[in-house]
Amino acid sequence: MKKTLVTAVASTVKHFRKINSMSQEELADIAGLDRTYISGVERGVRNITLDSLEQIINALGIDIVAFFTKLFEYLGDTKNEI
Repeated sequence: MKKTLVTAVASTVKHFRKINSMSQEELADIAGLDRTYISGVERGVRNITLDSLEQIINALGIDIVAFFTKLFEYLGDTKNEI
């Protein structure tokens, strides 16, 4: 079973982290999460909670709508793989 949503969230988090020139450690520190958790999210091996996702989005300093807009782009790129 493909984890399309998990993969898209992973790509979106990584995208915005890199745009902000942040390390995983910096993002984790600002979000109040462990660096290994951020790593797991970005690798798609963590089943992220909505609370943690909101913490990450806020730590990235972006609007929730901007995050989900990019997420939908990644989902659109994978629709042919489902």
